[in-house]
Amino acid sequence: MTTDEDELYDADEDPYALALRSGRGPVYLRLVDGRRIRMPVHRWHEQPTVADKTVLERCAGPVLDVGCGPGRMCRALRSRGVFALGVDIAPRAVALTTAQGGLALCRSVFDRLPAERVWKTVLLIDGNIGIGGDPHGLLRRCGGLIAPTGCLVVEAELHDVEERYNARFENLQGQSGPFFPWARLGRRALNRIAADLALSVTDQWSSGNRCFATLAHQGSSFDCPDAGRR
Repeated sequence: MTTDEDELYDADEDPYALALRSGRGPVYLRLVDGRRIRMPVHRWHEQPTVADKTVLERCAGPVLDVGCGPGRMCRALRSRGVFALGVDIAPRAVALTTAQGGLALCRSVFDRLPAERVWKTVLLIDGNIGIGGDPHGLLRRCGGLIAPTGCLVVEAELHDVEERYNARFENLQGQSGPFFPWARLGRRALNRIAADLALSVTDQWSSGNRCFATLAHQGSSFDCPDAGRR
């Protein structure tokens, strides 16, 4: 990044943006009911984990990474020869992705995006099923982004949960950002919403303490890479 960019980001007091730049954390998601969930900032900045690699194995290009953060998945896919584009609403996330050789746009998934209905894989991992606080609306939107033979790769909560709430990021220095709608979704709720949207669950697997599923349009000739069930 340039010096001018550093000066701009130093002035940004949002704890999520600060955590993205430093990679140190900790940063928490503070729910309106008082609960606090620690966010895995360290994972966003490191090389893909074993669990991440199970996702990468299922990615056919072109890939759209929704809520890409610092871009570790985009970069990993590029190293595998797979075209990937990240989208994130945080300018710092996009700057970090592009500074390290990835491709990203500063845009919401609900904005107009390039190559709609052409993407072979759309990623919703690292809790990003919670974007907008409406998993049903988010999955409907992402289902409209993939090609007829494409798939969504979604990370769900390890436990059986379905919550929608307002939350904000905060850190141990007392900085906090604005409230925004968010959601948490376990596998059972994900499967129910997928069925409601005529999306088939074509694979489900767990790796470590994380669980994932691939979704495709019902009746499609689903052809994302088959890495086998985990």
